[in-house]
Amino acid sequence: MPLGALASFRKATGVFCQPHEIPQSQIRQLGPMFGKLTSLQISNQAFAPNRDGFDERIQIEAMKVMKDGGGNILQTKSIILIVDDTETGREILEALLSSPAYQLEFAASGPEALEKAETFTPDLILLDVMMPGMDGFEVCRRLRLNPRLAEIPIILVTALDDRSSRLSGIEAGADDFVTKPFDHAELRARVNTITRLNRYRRLLDERARFEWVVEQADDGYILLSRQNKIVYANGRARRFLALAANAPLPTEVTFLEYTEQFFRCEPGEGWKKLLADVVDTPESPLYLIRPETHMAQALWLEVTLLNQVEGETVQRLLHLRDVTSQMSTQRDIWTFHSMVMHKLNTPLHAISGGLQLLTPELIENLSLDDVREIVKLVSAGIHRLNHTISDILQYLRMPVSAHSLDGFAVASFEELVKQISVGLRLEQLAIQNEADMERKLILSERAMECILWELLENAKKFHPQSSPSICAELVPFSSSKIMLRVIDDGTHLTPEQIEKVWQPYYQAEKYFTGEVPGMGLGLPMVAALVWEVGGGCRLLNRTDAPGTIVEITLPYAM
Repeated sequence: MPLGALASFRKATGVFCQPHEIPQSQIRQLGPMFGKLTSLQISNQAFAPNRDGFDERIQIEAMKVMKDGGGNILQTKSIILIVDDTETGREILEALLSSPAYQLEFAASGPEALEKAETFTPDLILLDVMMPGMDGFEVCRRLRLNPRLAEIPIILVTALDDRSSRLSGIEAGADDFVTKPFDHAELRARVNTITRLNRYRRLLDERARFEWVVEQADDGYILLSRQNKIVYANGRARRFLALAANAPLPTEVTFLEYTEQFFRCEPGEGWKKLLADVVDTPESPLYLIRPETHMAQALWLEVTLLNQVEGETVQRLLHLRDVTSQMSTQRDIWTFHSMVMHKLNTPLHAISGGLQLLTPELIENLSLDDVREIVKLVSAGIHRLNHTISDILQYLRMPVSAHSLDGFAVASFEELVKQISVGLRLEQLAIQNEADMERKLILSERAMECILWELLENAKKFHPQSSPSICAELVPFSSSKIMLRVIDDGTHLTPEQIEKVWQPYYQAEKYFTGEVPGMGLGLPMVAALVWEVGGGCRLLNRTDAPGTIVEITLPYAM
């Protein structure tokens, strides 16, 4: 009987799905795939435990059950412990049982036998009865009292053939008897049968533990067929996908068709490649995002994939990890940085500009009224800076949220863009608002401020002369959404940059402007805020001139 890493899979999944829903050939693929993922975890920091890899308990259990990715049992030899106080007895049994299938270990006394059993946990113990000091019966009794060793099969080797000796052996816990002188063929047959059955039993036990660990894991695991239909989901994955523990799997639709009822799959192009009929494992992180609502926070699931191909069979194992807290932390850091830059620049410019006019070289040419006016401007800047610092401290107590009960008023778009342009010293900026002025967006005002700041700052940062001509537009997109479009006349991006620009810590500026300061979190955090409210993001090159266009769709508040 061929065994996959989840040989007793029906036992573990009987609660969650009907046996006929899971082809046996697919079940047998699950174990090797977990093994390969586990080996990736060990060799690659991207899969490190407690960061964005697999549950450490799964790693431990998987490595007990299989080789890296091959699904082969780690220990292929059955361990036999031979216990006899005479060297001749040990040598005879060694000669009879020497085989590539067995690993033979030896003990010359009862205490040594107990020690070797603890060390090797053998699949079978051949135990001589008549030994000085601690005899075979006592060794047998002590083994049965040890929880780790209690189920090891024991064959008593004895010259005693009377009924009382056999009863004593049975009472001590022996499983079988071989009487000296023994038939060599019979001994080999008994040893072969018992070791095979015991290893099969132990393998099932190990795999049952592995299955239990998978079911109890903090991360979700989903096995997809070649047609991208769900054939297995552990308990955590079922909770992510709103599947009851005893509900049948949604086999009539594909994985994406089912998940799109609850989640946004971002980035969209990455998901298309992920589930295409290819074997390459994508390098970029992908996400399932349940948008934020009035009643619930957003949920972020990071998805990684292992494709395994055996002949015509393609298996896909998805790993779902809840990264909501990490994304929230990154978003808070980025929005804090964005807000501080915006809030501090304007009063600092007023203060620094005024103080430059009050230098000894220039103040002599100023009238008293001019000096008073400049001091008034500097004082106003200091007052505004004080209020700004208070706002920053308030922000630290209340991080930004993408969703807001008040929402962002469409009519305030132009004024907000003008404020940001002053802070960024943008000289050529056109503003167009064709959206319904009476409506509001789900997006919070603070989130909208951070998004506009990032887009406009990027347009300036990536412009060859840092003096872009920018058009910021708010135009209708559908009955329920509008589109924010920022168009600049900077530099075109390469296809690779366009594909990766929404990835955290990807700094496209290194390719065409030199080392521009930044952590590479701006556009990914824009996307995070937009995706959380059910919007979408796209960046493309202009076709009529150098530069780029950022298009963001945002839903109206209901």
